Amino acid sequence: MSQKIALVTGASRGLGAAMAETLALRGWHVVAVARTVGGLEELDDAVKALKLPGAGSITLAPMDVTNDDAMRHLCLSVHERWGGAQLWVHAAVHAAPLAPAGSLDAKDWDKSIATNLRATGILIPMVEPLLQAGQGAALFFDDPRAGQKFFGAYGATKAAQMALVRSWAAEGAKIGPKVIIAQPAPMATATRARFFPGEDRSQHAAPRDEAARLLALHL
Repeated sequence: MSQKIALVTGASRGLGAAMAETLALRGWHVVAVARTVGGLEELDDAVKALKLPGAGSITLAPMDVTNDDAMRHLCLSVHERWGGAQLWVHAAVHAAPLAPAGSLDAKDWDKSIATNLRATGILIPMVEPLLQAGQGAALFFDDPRAGQKFFGAYGATKAAQMALVRSWAAEGAKIGPKVIIAQPAPMATATRARFFPGEDRSQHAAPRDEAARLLALHL
């Protein structure tokens, strides 16, 4: 593969979109996955508008990471077209509204499990062969909210996701693929605004700046 290939899941907003944009502007070809078509189109437009020499390109893949068949077909397509991938950035997450544990909404609980935990467990076996073929790495983002009040659905499923990812990292420590767990700084994103309404957002990092920092730190 002459061009580096990155698969970014959860690429339509926040840190995922910033990661996809930053990689594309650095010459990568990014396969950007998200449910929100408008967000993906905005990402593509932003990269094209800058017209930077040496910039890469983006393949938009509007699909839900919880759709097993769609994701399996996408990974097969990546294999058939490029032979593998050098990076998987997994930023897809369901941030359920804050609620007391005794008042969890069943639909939000199920969606948290499906997106944050089950999808990760289904995607790892799909993406691992791509990363092995491309001598690539996987990048995940921790957000340790487990046990904090009102974060029951998000905190529990995010902690379970990280436990799974740490097992994968330990298993591949010698044979690969490399698995990286980063903990981003607080960012001025819509998700954080839902969790912490009214806080001073001026002190938080911009997602693009944080994407650049994390890529420089870990890759």
